Parts: sequence; C-alpha cells; structure tokens
Amino acid sequence: MSLNYLSSSLPFLLLITTVLHLHFTAALPLSTNSRWIVNSGGDGERVKLSCVNWVSHLDAVIAEGLSKQPVDVISKKIVDMGFNCVRLTYPLFLFTNDSVASVTVRQSLNKLGLIESIAGFQANNPAIIDLPVINAFQEVVASLDRNNVMMILDNQISKPGWCCSDFDGNGFFGDRYFDPEVWLKGLTKVATMFNNTANVVGMSLRNELRGPKQNVTIWYRYMQKGAEAVHAANPNVLVIFSGLSYDKDLSFIQTQPVSLTFSNKLVFEAHWYGFSNSEDWETGNANEVCGRVVDNIMSKSGFLLDKGYPLFISEWGVDQRGTNENDNRYLNCFTAWAADHDLDWALWTLAGSYYYRQGVVGMEEFYGVLNWDWCEPRNSSFLDKISPIQSPFQGPGLSNTRPHKIIFHPATGLCVQRQSFFQPLTLGPCTEAEGWNYTPQKILTIKGTYYCLQADGVGKKAKLGLICTDNSSKWEAISASKLHLSSKTNNGTVVCLDIDSENNIVTNSCRCLSNDNMCDPASQWFKIINSTMGVGTHQSYSRVDAILQSLEASLLG
Repeated sequence: MSLNYLSSSLPFLLLITTVLHLHFTAALPLSTNSRWIVNSGGDGERVKLSCVNWVSHLDAVIAEGLSKQPVDVISKKIVDMGFNCVRLTYPLFLFTNDSVASVTVRQSLNKLGLIESIAGFQANNPAIIDLPVINAFQEVVASLDRNNVMMILDNQISKPGWCCSDFDGNGFFGDRYFDPEVWLKGLTKVATMFNNTANVVGMSLRNELRGPKQNVTIWYRYMQKGAEAVHAANPNVLVIFSGLSYDKDLSFIQTQPVSLTFSNKLVFEAHWYGFSNSEDWETGNANEVCGRVVDNIMSKSGFLLDKGYPLFISEWGVDQRGTNENDNRYLNCFTAWAADHDLDWALWTLAGSYYYRQGVVGMEEFYGVLNWDWCEPRNSSFLDKISPIQSPFQGPGLSNTRPHKIIFHPATGLCVQRQSFFQPLTLGPCTEAEGWNYTPQKILTIKGTYYCLQADGVGKKAKLGLICTDNSSKWEAISASKLHLSSKTNNGTVVCLDIDSENNIVTNSCRCLSNDNMCDPASQWFKIINSTMGVGTHQSYSRVDAILQSLEASLLG
C-alpha cells in the first residue's frame, strides 16, 4: 500500500472506526445465534470476544496491578493492546463471606506484609485503598465499563489463592470450600450486583472443575441450577459453562445436552495450554503433536461448534519471553486452529506481576502481557502475532464481501497478499489479505480473477499464472497437522509453500513432516481459512487484472 493511499484513506478509516465504536456501545446485551455470539442491534451482528484475564482471586482479593498503575490507565492499556474484553476473576468468598468482603484494601495488603504495595497503591489509586475489597472490585468493573471494555465475570475459586490442584478443597461440588448452595447464592449476588452494568456481558459459572469428586451427573445438576440462578438475577448476561478435568473435557455433552428454561445465552468454555501436553511440543515432532492435540481438543470440546454452540477458549497463553520452545511451537498450532475456527478467547494473562502469589511477594508473571511494573507490553511482537485473531473473520451481519479464503501464516500472524501486479506474493497484515477461492480440484485462484497460485521450483518464488490445469496449480494440506500446503512442480518435485528472509512466498522441499523431533516447521505452516470480511485493497484493481490477463492470454495463444 502506498503512503499516498494510506493518507487519503485515513479520514474514512477513522470515520468507520468511530461508527463501529458507537454501534458496539448501543448494541448490548449479547446473545447467541448458533455457534456465534451476537449483539442486539438489527439482525444480530457477530461480536468476537477477544479477552485478556485480569486476576482478582488471589490472597489479597484485589485486582492485580493497582499498586503499579491507576485503574483507568490499566483499562486503557487493555484497549490499546487490541483486546475488547476482560475475563475478570474473583473468589466466591468475596461475595459470600462478609469477613472477606469487608476487609479494606489497605488491611488486606498489610495482613500479607505488603508494605511496598500499600505505598504504590496509595500513589496510584488513593481513592480505592481504604475501600472494602468488594467495593474495590466494583471500582475495577466501573473503570472497565467507562472505557467500553466488555467483561466476563469468572468464579475462579472459592477460597482466595492460586488455582488449582486436585486437593485444594475448591475443585468440585461438595469439596471443603465448595458448598454448592453457597455457590448458588454467590452467583445470584454477583449477577444482581452488576445487573445494570452494560459491559458485564457474561458470567463464567466456575473455573476448572476437577478432582476425585468430579462426576457428570452432579455436574449437570448444579451447573444447570447455577445457570438458572444467574439468568433469573440478570437475564442479559451470557452464561458460560466450564467442563471437567481442569476445563479440558466437555465430551459428555455429545450424548446429553444441557437442559435450561432459557435459550440463546449459553456458551461453553475450554482451556488449552502448551503445558497441558507436558513437553510433547519440544520433544515430539511438531506436526504430529499438533495433529494429535487438535484431534483431542475437537473430540473433547471443539465438536460443540458443529452442534451450534459458541466455544470460548477462556484460558490459553505462553511464556512471553520467547525462550520456551514448548510454548513457541504450541503457539503456532494454537493460532492456526483459533483462526481456522474463528473462536472467542481470553488470553492468560494481563498481570505482569502479582502482589503475592504462593508465598512469593511481587512474583513476576512471564505469561503476563504487561511487564513487571505494568507500564508496557512485555513482548510487542507477540501482540502483533495475535492481532489477526483479535478480529472476526466471519459471522452473522459481518459480510461485506462474498465468502472467500485467506491464507494465514501462524508463525508471523500475517497473511498472503500482493504488493502490486508485478511484484511477488508476500506476507502482510491480514486486513490486507488477498482473497482466494479454493476449488474442489484444490486450485487456489485469486478472487475476482483467473490467476492461480503455482509452484515454480525448489527455492523459487511462488507465482501466479493462467494455465491452471497442471499439478503445479494444485495445493493440498498435508502432514498430521494439515498445515503444510504442498504442490508438485512441472518436473514432478514435491514442494511446500514457505517464506524467505523477506517474507516473500516461495516453495521449498517439505520439511519436518514426521519423526524429526528437532525440526521446526513454522515457516512452512499455512492455513487456508474462511472469511467474509473485506479483501485486500488490490482487489479494487480487477479491471486492470482483466486487461493483464487478456494480454497474457493473447501472448500464450
């Protein structure tokens, strides 16, 4: 895109952004339409939840980071980083135990010996420090509401502290700290308290049910009761159900659907981390691990999309220092899957550090999207990489073009595009992605043209051509991950789509397909995904394309 084009388009883009912002503000509450979450405006337009977890359930019972930054500054940072939503965690006792709720912020921090946190809190949030912790929670909600950030209120645990283990007394109904009747009263209180807060759009009933007492029959009994209690107190919020085994198993829904008296408000949630599969990502072949793990996710929770329910990946995340190879490989598989299914999600976590966690004062959180002092993003390249999945690719009310495909490169978070008619295909922002058709014959053609993607040879740039009947024009997703796009050159050599050092699209010998555990296939991982959003600006040049194609056909003829 030229600078002249960008500057001339900027007023229009700013106008569109303003209109969309106003439209969103006026279109709550949210509901569900089959597998999509939609707003209440017009015909119900898709709203994609792109959230970050803000922890407020630990020992201090205070939203983390308020000793480092003013609450409104943190709320604005969330928006600046591209998130439209917060999954705000809380311990049940905050709403069911007066001896917990009535303690002031200062008293809570002092009890833990957090003198430096008290000083920081006094400097950054003096209006909050002497409030009871339940009122401090309300102030955080109010700040997010002021800054037009949607919220999912998540009952993370009962007794304040770090979550989770099988034997912490918080895992399942009937555990030491998990009285189901107290839990129902707590859910009702939370739903009632925030009934008039428009941006509280959902409530997650309980995080990571687990432990030796977990039981499908009991799960149905109390989760359905919890949903009815929340809906009776606040019919505007989405009701979000977690599964069993640390929120990794909802497979039982395949044979027994949830039964509720209300409709169009039910969402299911699941969790997926790299460490959920131990060190498999680092020690196994990445293609084989990705294929196996995705198959497992689909059988345990992903099937819900096909059954017409939204699936909210309410916890996922990585070590953002970029030095954890296990997490790095998992991330490429996760983002490919999340883009392919266009899921709603919540990243773990906002927190760059904690007041007090598991006996450690000021513990740094390397999964935190903010740095230790909550001033800046920990890893801006990570935010760039996930930015495409922060926006919807498809869904009700969003279609401004006919359905098409875009080619997503998960390792970079970029998509295949054309810079001009005479330059090679390259990677660029997915907002400028080229639109493609993918035919039953496995031919990729640029939308609105006769150009098809062709393989020219090992180490050569992928090209566009008009003769689209030979093997070099056919592209098939291969390997266990289904993330290698493979073709054959005219001399029969099998190649895979790849990128060079300048992000140009090239073809090379296919790498890391199986067995080799040390090989990283990231550069060769591409995903063809569905979209109805606007395609790249070069699509506006279809008349020029037609002329070029006519000239090329004449020369070939």
